[in-house]
Amino acid sequence: MSTGQTMLTIAAMFLLSTLILRSNRIFLATSSVMFDTKFAVLGTSIATSIIEDASNKAFDQSSDTASVYNLNELTSSGLLGPEAGEVYEFFNDIDDYNGYSGVDTSMPSAKFNIDCSVYYVTSSNLNSASSSETWNKKITVSISSESMADTIRMSSVFSYWFFR
Repeated sequence: MSTGQTMLTIAAMFLLSTLILRSNRIFLATSSVMFDTKFAVLGTSIATSIIEDASNKAFDQSSDTASVYNLNELTSSGLLGPEAGEVYEFFNDIDDYNGYSGVDTSMPSAKFNIDCSVYYVTSSNLNSASSSETWNKKITVSISSESMADTIRMSSVFSYWFFR
């Protein structure tokens, strides 16, 4: 083997090594994006499930069994949250989710932290809490995990309607 052939062989090995390293880097980056996407979809599903569960509950403790006609009959904005003895599986109205924190470990690949807040909002400003009772409550569900790069936040506004 001459010097020229040796140099060509070394150059070919260098090019092959460079291509293999680039391919591995691309595969690793793709895997990372796939896992981030998977965990984001799972977190979104958990948040959606909680909001859907809340939508099946009464608007307020006062409206659980009877109609409410006056804002003064609603739970005070400072008292939003579960009543004594109520736990997550047995919440009966939307504001019981206020302050709820939990951990979802149903997925073997990740542990998801759940935090909920509920507050009154006005129809003219749905993005900030109202200090007084209104016919609208906003629930915000935050899902975080060590396996995810970002926190997922989903919100929904529930309004109370009654017909006379």
